[in-house]
Amino acid sequence: QVQVVESGGGLMQTGGSLRLSCAVSGDIFRVNTMAWFRQAPGKRRELVALIDYNHTTNYSDSAKGRFSIWRVDAERSMYLQLNSLKPEDTAVYYCAVSDGFGSPLLSSEYDYWGQGTQVTVSS
Repeated sequence: QVQVVESGGGLMQTGGSLRLSCAVSGDIFRVNTMAWFRQAPGKRRELVALIDYNHTTNYSDSAKGRFSIWRVDAERSMYLQLNSLKPEDTAVYYCAVSDGFGSPLLSSEYDYWGQGTQVTVSS
């Protein structure tokens, strides 16, 4: 059984910073691409950033220049640094893991998910 656990969410003011963490454990053949998605109330889940097995990254337009993603393979962990937070960043942030090939952009292509961590940015 594979477990994906996020942590680090919270309440911040506009312009503040947060760091989200994701830890993967259990019987998974290979942790290939890891990604952060987010879902705001009434909106679809959207990709924020991903990092593949070679540590190549891809960011959404809203995340570019403000967020940074990295991973520590030996720990099976991944992080997302959120800087210059805006109220529109308010959402539940999910860690997703793919054990297949490629760098999926769609949430449906990820195999394992965490329970999510709430990020709230006040104006």
